[in-house]
Amino acid sequence: MSLDKKDLLIKKKEKLALGGGQDRIKKQHAKGKMTARERLHHLFDEGTFIETDAFIKNRCNRFGLENLDVEGESVVTGYGRIEGRIVYAYSQDFTITGGALGEMHSRKIVKAMDAAAKIGAPMVGLNDSGGARIQEAVDALNGFGDIFFRNSIYSGVIPQISAIMGPCAGGAVYSPALTDFIIMVDKTSQMFITGPQVIKTVTGEIVSAEDLGGAMTHNSVSGNVHFLAESELHCLASIRELLQFLPSNSMETAPDTPCTDDPNRQISELNDIIPDNPNKPYDILDVIVPLVDDGYFLQYLPYFATNLITGYARINSKSVGIVANQPNVMAGCLDMNAGDKAARFIRTCDAFNIPLLTLVDVPGFLPGTNQEYNGIIRHGAKILYAYSEATVPKVTLITRKAYGGAYVAMCSKSLGADMVFAWPTAEVAVMGSEGAVNIIFKNDIAKAEDKAATKQKIINEYAAEFATPYKAAERGFVDDVIEPQTSRQRIIDAFMMLKGKREKRPAKKHGNLPL
Repeated sequence: MSLDKKDLLIKKKEKLALGGGQDRIKKQHAKGKMTARERLHHLFDEGTFIETDAFIKNRCNRFGLENLDVEGESVVTGYGRIEGRIVYAYSQDFTITGGALGEMHSRKIVKAMDAAAKIGAPMVGLNDSGGARIQEAVDALNGFGDIFFRNSIYSGVIPQISAIMGPCAGGAVYSPALTDFIIMVDKTSQMFITGPQVIKTVTGEIVSAEDLGGAMTHNSVSGNVHFLAESELHCLASIRELLQFLPSNSMETAPDTPCTDDPNRQISELNDIIPDNPNKPYDILDVIVPLVDDGYFLQYLPYFATNLITGYARINSKSVGIVANQPNVMAGCLDMNAGDKAARFIRTCDAFNIPLLTLVDVPGFLPGTNQEYNGIIRHGAKILYAYSEATVPKVTLITRKAYGGAYVAMCSKSLGADMVFAWPTAEVAVMGSEGAVNIIFKNDIAKAEDKAATKQKIINEYAAEFATPYKAAERGFVDDVIEPQTSRQRIIDAFMMLKGKREKRPAKKHGNLPL
């Protein structure tokens, strides 16, 4: 190769590395944001990222784009290794046309997605874009459609993770929404269909971009986003961390992590964690954290529907998804948002062969006209559907209340739980003792001279007989009543026994999830 040709290649590579140029890079840094390539450098294992399609250029020759002498098409695509495993990624470059998506920009992303699906590797998207490139009109819209289509058909095939690291507006929001996980960077990223100015014009409402589509809004109010990052570095580190709980594709299992935490460890503090007063709350995290390896639990949607806890942990080195009622919030009742949160999490775990551990302390579905009018039946049915559909190993532990249809929804034996354990403090019943007594013994109480004393006596007798795990155990709905301190050991034993589980569902095109 002649020196002239080598020099030309070097100059082109140097130009590519500068994206939109030094001035725009400085503006990006001034906003507290990294460039597209800097983000990829921190995401991948050092020196492993290989860029693809670096020289692609747009081919629009209208509205001034014919004068745009920038290769790369405002997005960097390629592959590399994260903790040694191959991962594909794209990173939008805001320094070039504001990261706007056009025909060739989308083509680069689509090509990377197809390659990831072909080899069975996760796909990570780092979003930082002003939206569609208006000058390219329907070509840009078609590009979005090509991406949405692949997000959908590769769903459940490979893990898809989206990071929102700047603006993400209009049609651009639907690609992240179709992926498995979304992470947003606090204070420097926004995501919305229509921005503050459009909303003001159409509805008269005045709202800031941060309040409308900021990271905390989507983490706590809308539930659109699953993780909150304090900074870009934290965001990229969180992606690396999340991937360790996931397999590379649906044909594999998540990688094991060497475990130094004794699988036979007894947890004596669990013996006294349930209050004597059945209406007194406690923090279910005080149960989860001692159960899992090294006390590490990665919460999923920690700020949304906080009456239900979801997240990933390792139990005896294996990745496990945990779903748990939170008695500290709304007494652990299930509501509409909890239905959406649980169902999405359960289906994600099932798609990627991650076993499920369910911790139950649920008094029922949240009552009220707001819940009924807004479809709690439909939202609650999502949990029932997700658990019934899931074929991964499913272990359930009842710590206290397990009442009515809400208990059934929390992975009861009838929904396909492989093993159901209960603590001696468990109450498996249609409803609480007082409610049952009010119905069953209504006439007896009405006839009594001292109604209050009679009612309390009957409640105490009823609770002693039925507010226990033993009636359910007698009928085989609970496999064993265990000492709380042995929970970690028994759960590990159950998952080890279930390692070879194989379960199929009837052949069909697809089910009809109650959306």
